[in-house]
Amino acid sequence: MRHNKAVNHLGRKSGHRKALLANMASSLILHKRIITTEAKAKALKPYLEPLITKSKEDTTHNRRVVFSYLKDKNAVSELFRTIAPKVADRPGGYLRILHVGFRQGDAAEMALIEFVDFNEAALAGSSKKEAKKTTRRSRAKKAEAAPAEAPAAEAPAEAPAEEAKAE
Repeated sequence: MRHNKAVNHLGRKSGHRKALLANMASSLILHKRIITTEAKAKALKPYLEPLITKSKEDTTHNRRVVFSYLKDKNAVSELFRTIAPKVADRPGGYLRILHVGFRQGDAAEMALIEFVDFNEAALAGSSKKEAKKTTRRSRAKKAEAAPAEAPAAEAPAEAPAEEAKAE
């Protein structure tokens, strides 16, 4: 039974587990996304999210605390310089875990863990949807104003209404 056991030990002793999580966190910070097993991704998320919260306030103390966890000065500088300003307004939930299937050799569940604000595909997808709405609206207006005389008649009627709004 697993009563009151909050930590997944990942089949490792504590020193090995800390080194594993530090290396995975550094790799994730430097590459913005990594593919690993689902259990390791779930263990990494609560390990790294408090460090990202600490990085929002760039002080010497916070840098030293984060360095004591990550043990990689390149990852620490990337976290404080690049990632922290981008997630400054986000109140939490900096990482996303996506299931990608099973590993070929042992059928372990694999997962992609990534930063939410650094997924260019998802951010670009939201702007494309807005662009489609505007093009559909403009086509609908052109379809309604099919007669050639109708746009000329509507143009003078709209001008006085705009002038009345300005006054």
